[in-house]
Amino acid sequence: MSQPNTYYITTPIYYVNDVPHIGHAYTTVAADVLARYHRLLGNKVLFLTGTDEHGQKVEDAANQRGIAPLTHADELVASFKDLCQTLNISNDDFIRTTETRHKETVTAVLNQLWEKDQIYADTYTGWYCTPDERFWTEKEIVDGKCPDCHRPVEALSERNYFFKMGHYQQQLRQHILDNKGFIQPESRRNEVLGFLDKTLGDLCISRPKHRLSWGIELPFDADYVCYVWLDALVNYISAPGFSRDTASFEHWWPANVHLVGKDILTTHAVYWMTTLMALGLPLPKTLFAHGWWTLDGEKMSKSRGNVVNPADLAETYGVDAFRYFLLRQVPFGNDGDFSKDVLVNRINSDLANDIGNLLSRTLTMLERYSQGKTPESITGNAPEDQRLQKAAEDLFAKVDQHLEQLAFEKALLEIWQVIRLANQYIEKAAPWLLAKDPEKKERLQTVLFYTTEAIRIVSCLITPFMPDAAMEMARQLGLSDESEKKNLQERCTWGKLPAGLPVAKGKSLFPRIQTKKKTDAQQNKSIAKKTASPAPIKPLVTIDDFAKLDLRVGIVRAAEKIEKAKKLLLLQVDIGNEKRQIVAGIATKYAPEDLIGKEVIIIANLQPATIMGIESQGMLLAAGGKKVLALATFQEEVPPGATIR
Repeated sequence: MSQPNTYYITTPIYYVNDVPHIGHAYTTVAADVLARYHRLLGNKVLFLTGTDEHGQKVEDAANQRGIAPLTHADELVASFKDLCQTLNISNDDFIRTTETRHKETVTAVLNQLWEKDQIYADTYTGWYCTPDERFWTEKEIVDGKCPDCHRPVEALSERNYFFKMGHYQQQLRQHILDNKGFIQPESRRNEVLGFLDKTLGDLCISRPKHRLSWGIELPFDADYVCYVWLDALVNYISAPGFSRDTASFEHWWPANVHLVGKDILTTHAVYWMTTLMALGLPLPKTLFAHGWWTLDGEKMSKSRGNVVNPADLAETYGVDAFRYFLLRQVPFGNDGDFSKDVLVNRINSDLANDIGNLLSRTLTMLERYSQGKTPESITGNAPEDQRLQKAAEDLFAKVDQHLEQLAFEKALLEIWQVIRLANQYIEKAAPWLLAKDPEKKERLQTVLFYTTEAIRIVSCLITPFMPDAAMEMARQLGLSDESEKKNLQERCTWGKLPAGLPVAKGKSLFPRIQTKKKTDAQQNKSIAKKTASPAPIKPLVTIDDFAKLDLRVGIVRAAEKIEKAKKLLLLQVDIGNEKRQIVAGIATKYAPEDLIGKEVIIIANLQPATIMGIESQGMLLAAGGKKVLALATFQEEVPPGATIR
């Protein structure tokens, strides 16, 4: 039904029982990156977010404050809209379940299901969790508590209306099996399939008004309101116009991506998909359930007092820096533990040292050696020229592939590989020395062009992630707004840098964050830790013994965790004429994505060994004993396969 070159992406609509937290920011920023990226590709985008405002918890919160539920909702909705502005979110629509357009659509959905004989009345006896607003069976509760939130449940017996959800169990299961990318990541897909292996009951879709009045009235029985989880899910079709604007709805539906947190996977993967099947509507193309942000290993919640305020972090560290951290730090499907120290380290290392330093030093060189203007396009023939050009030329395709899979951290890692390569290129080329030799003027201009062109392409591809930083980079490079009118893929073509544009070096793109200095006592303690009890020197060997070791420079091309091994990583290491598979016990120090492109030292002639059933064809050199402190590497770029003397 949806038209070509359209992209419809949604966040869950957020429940207005409290102010936004980092989890809300995480989902919304991820959706914003995808929306911005597809606009840059030339697609028409509908990016929807909003708020879920009916239900027991909202009514109870309003009653405790002595105000009307809608007044309570109005106040909290403002905080969610403010967060969108704070985080530079480019949503096209913001829906509230208290809006007339939404209530009309919910009424139409209920009528259609009723007329199709997909809803029936029955008396139900079971255990009810008020915080989750959900019934549980005797087998599902644990020690008298809700299996989800672990709070007490109460026995209820009442007449309600039910949706024939169980009727669609096999149809949904087959759809998941036939469409491998429908539910992502793979672990969530398996979770839903496991859920569907058990008998799927029908869904209670009503609440009697004598118990809950705050909701959308059932069109076929005025004594009941709609269950909040059916009401809320309908937002995905009410916003694009289901039952109200056929042309608009057919233009956008089905959605390309529903982004949700893993805690609401079942409601989306089962409740929502079976409802769509009953309505005869196509299912969304992808449902992606990401992990949680935790603090000290615990899920954040107001009751635990460990909630992290995203607006405060954005104000303190910068919006783009916060956006970068959210999507770079943790693979999108996994849980991540929040730490301000890690956030600061990311900012100082990746943003201040890498991209900020690259832009600053390049603009300084253009001011000194190119009359403050962008250089002419030149074809470089040196190996380092070709390596940088190839990396920059391939960057769009790599980023595109990763974003198609919602692997945000991998896309950013690819971009940073080019940034770091460009910094290494400058160090090796040493333009400050070239400038002193009149005979090397052309080489100097080549270096200036290659560096500036690499930065231009990087600035294009960080736009979805860090829009303000990308705009500032373009401004300092003298690039006009005309370039924004071109398709992103075209803009990322090597050689598109206009010559002769006046550059305008400005403020630091990402100022380094000063961390607190350690006291003398802390420093002495740290030094003592580093120097205490060194391992004893091993027995002397002869030069002939040492000569038997073949030490080589390797570049890590791929890295992954080994299942059921906390300390081991599986690396693919390029040593020039071949790639070696090496099992390394460095997982406690390094994440796999941090190793890609890293230059390492390996013992190339070590007898292969089998570790955890995997052959290891060499060994990496690292500092430390039982605890890995750092890998042995180089300050300057060294070609893979080079021998170490």
